[in-house]
Amino acid sequence: MGQETTTLGSIHISPAAIATIAYHASLQSYGVVGLAPKNLAEGIANSITRDPMRGINVHFDAEKLDIDVYVVVEYGTRIASVANSVGNAIRYQVEKAIGLKVNHVNVHVQGLRVSNPD
Repeated sequence: MGQETTTLGSIHISPAAIATIAYHASLQSYGVVGLAPKNLAEGIANSITRDPMRGINVHFDAEKLDIDVYVVVEYGTRIASVANSVGNAIRYQVEKAIGLKVNHVNVHVQGLRVSNPD
């Protein structure tokens, strides 16, 4: 994935590490209640294990880093604003943590969830 060579050796950044950063950044965004599986098979597999890559795809091609995130949004929030906020938060956190420029962050809203009116 991301690779840098220094005088002390080389640094390799795995897609799982980037996905973990994106996972935490998306969950901390306003209006996001969770991440959703990309498809049914992943949903069944993730119900058995708690994978930090759940709902996140990281694509790295030479110097281009693209991230797809699948979120569930709180009902009553402005979906476009939440999606924009999630994209900006992920871009900022990933670029700050690993120093690579993020080309695209694609936010896919997989559903809405109504919280309890307690």
